[in-house]
Amino acid sequence: MTSWQRLFATGAALIALAIAAGAFGAHGLRDRLSTERLAVFETGARYHMYGALGVLALALALERGLGDARAAWLLVAGTAIFAGTLYALALSGVKVLGAITPIGGAAMIAAWAWTAIAALRG
Repeated sequence: MTSWQRLFATGAALIALAIAAGAFGAHGLRDRLSTERLAVFETGARYHMYGALGVLALALALERGLGDARAAWLLVAGTAIFAGTLYALALSGVKVLGAITPIGGAAMIAAWAWTAIAALRG
């Protein structure tokens, strides 16, 4: 299996998980979490989907000889950290998790910046 195929499969799996998380938040948590904590969970699900779609896009770019697989894997890691800490924060109420979330966001930003630089360099 090639790098782009592994990334594509990872992106597809992340999409499935994002849909499941969104459905769980909308249907399973609506009556269990405060409005504020539910909004945090929904933000996690939204950025989980953004990251997952990005991984698919980067996998397809790699298949065409564009981009850098390391940036795509950084996006995977950033998505997991960002969304995962928001899910955990919403479900547990442990506020210190919010201090970890920006690490995931920074990784996601860095992945796209890396991709842009790689594209400009050809």
